[in-house]
Amino acid sequence: MRNRIKELRDRLPLTQEELAERVHVSRQTIISLEKGKYNPSILLAAKIARVFKTDIETVFIFEKEDFS
Repeated sequence: MRNRIKELRDRLPLTQEELAERVHVSRQTIISLEKGKYNPSILLAAKIARVFKTDIETVFIFEKEDFS
């Protein structure tokens, strides 16, 4: 699964720390998400999407192999 967190964060502009505070996780969690090393829970994905005022599918891009 890919994501557009950094791209969307840069548009606001919003630091990793600020995003982390808004969704109640650590900055390290945001870093791991941006690097694609961590897949969020549905609740965290929804919180992140809400910060960007969009839907989950705009933030997180599911690929065919994600469903294998």
